Parts: sequence; structure tokens; C-alpha cells
Amino acid sequence: MTKLDSLQPNGTPTWIDLGIPDLDRAMEFYGAVFGWEFDVGPESMGRYTMCLIEGREVAAIMPNHDSEASEFWWNVYFATDDVATTVSKAEAAGGHVIAPPTDVMDKGRMAIVKDPVGAQFGLWHGNRHVGARVVNEPNALLRNDLVTPNPGPAREFYAQVFGYTLDSEGYLGDDDFTFLRRPDGHEIGGIVGEPKARTASWGTLFMVDDADATAARATEAGGTADAPYDMAYGRVAEIKDPFGTPFSVGSPKFGG
Repeated sequence: MTKLDSLQPNGTPTWIDLGIPDLDRAMEFYGAVFGWEFDVGPESMGRYTMCLIEGREVAAIMPNHDSEASEFWWNVYFATDDVATTVSKAEAAGGHVIAPPTDVMDKGRMAIVKDPVGAQFGLWHGNRHVGARVVNEPNALLRNDLVTPNPGPAREFYAQVFGYTLDSEGYLGDDDFTFLRRPDGHEIGGIVGEPKARTASWGTLFMVDDADATAARATEAGGTADAPYDMAYGRVAEIKDPFGTPFSVGSPKFGG
């Protein structure tokens, strides 16, 4: 198990959370799909619920009380040493601040930003909550990729904000895919140019032992799943939970 107990380097996806209409139904679904256990937060914290593997945080879910909300998604938060400085860089690069820097009690400091192509993401500087404490293991976060019909401005934005280097090495054939790498060369995700995409959004991919079996569990638990398929890095399934929240799962080749 890849365990983390310290802050990740700047620009690394470090946390994910999800707001949905029915917390109990979400726990039932994600418990069945990933085997997660849950630590439900108090009402004073909006019932912000930690999703756990062997007692270690991998994600969070919470009730979304907006009766008019019709779309739900996994939010990705990027690690930063200084939230305010990174927000300033994002604004200078053409981003828009949705939620300004704020302290989350003694857990850490956060902000929410929208990039120039419309994709939303969070920033997190951890204190008592460092972020995901299990990654790159079955049923935990593996990677995040931005899908957008307009990849050019996105590449420029994220390189400017986080100092990523960009490369397209042809691993995915003719697909428009750009690797995002931290200054130390570590790949943190990528940008997918998809002309048919309706909007720009960050996707979340969880590692699993068996993409086909996970897709079957998701369907049995009340979600939907497209037929799993093979790609250069392994076998993938695209899934939606009972509220229509999209996410992906990938079999172990992705860890190689």
C-alpha cells in the first residue's frame, strides 16, 4: 500500500471530494464498488464524510443540498505550499477564482479556481489533513486528466500556474494528449483534447484489481458502466454512480 503522511509537492493531485444529494445512498454505492469504509462528519461540518481504506483517508463525500443541482463530479485539489500565491498565478494566467483562499479550521487552507477553458479545480495546503493518505493502490486515486475541446489555453495555463513541463510522446497514437509533469519530472496527469466534449472538466481515475469486475459491481449497486476497453496503459471502464457522477477505473497496468 502506498501510504502518505506528509504534504505532496506543488501541483500534485492530493485530494478528491464529491457532493451528492443522498449521502447514505452514496456510501452504499461506493462501499459496494470499492469496499470503502466511512467516517461520517458531524452536522456542524456538513456531514463531510471521509472514505477510508484500512482507516486511511482516500477521498470524501458530502451532501449537496442544492435542490436545483443536476450535475455532480469528483473535485480534484492540487497541492500548493501557498494557496494565495497560487491563486494569484492562476488569475494572472487567465483563471477565475470561485472561492478565495480560506482556512478550513486546523485541517488546512483551500481555494477553488476555474481555468480559462472552464474546468474547475481546488487548491490545498494541508495542516492536520495532508490529503489522500493512500494513492496508486487498488480502490484509491491513481490519476486525474483534464478533458477539454480547447486544450491549447489549458496547456499554457497549467504550465504557468504549476510550472509543469508538457510533452506528447505519441503513447496514445493519434489522440491529442499532453502529459503534465512536475519540475522534478514526475507525471501528475494529462490534458486530453476532445473536440466532442461538451464542457471542460477534470476526470478522476481509480486504480482497481479488475476493471470488468468493478464495472459489474457498479451496475449491481445501481450505477451505470460502459463496456470496459483496453488501451495502451491497461484496461479501463467508464462508470457513473446513481447520481450520474462520472469516474473511471483502471486495472493494474496503469501502475506500471
